[in-house]
Amino acid sequence: MNMVKRNNRSDRSLSRFHEEMNDLFNGMFRDWSRSDLTSAYGGWWPAIDVSEQDDSISIKAELPGVKSEDVEVSVHDGMLTISGEKKADSNDGGEGYCHCERRYGVFRRDIQLPAGADPDKVEAACRDGVLTVTVPKTEKAKARRIEVK
Repeated sequence: MNMVKRNNRSDRSLSRFHEEMNDLFNGMFRDWSRSDLTSAYGGWWPAIDVSEQDDSISIKAELPGVKSEDVEVSVHDGMLTISGEKKADSNDGGEGYCHCERRYGVFRRDIQLPAGADPDKVEAACRDGVLTVTVPKTEKAKARRIEVK
């Protein structure tokens, strides 16, 4: 059996190249599952649920730790926009963090409203960290029951 001497210089180059490629791919795909908007806005993206009832559309957004005065809801050209900012806790006690996973910063969600939504009668309320936006439907868009003869 022959012994093969490794060239330490090439091992270091290859190892460094491997680390650089890992850093490159990790940076590219960081928060990819959350959305490209996360990095575009420099913040985070709250989870939402959209449901439709006979007379309205309901949007619920999870906004834990966000004050209602830091949230803006607007409607323009059939697009409902929920935006705002979750401000970082002020840490006056001098505590040092070892690990922090909570997200802070600006957020924005755009939801296309269906035809028949009445943008003039939108209502929003925030309770227990959940923003509920109710968009009523116009009379024309409401489902009506047809009697079968």
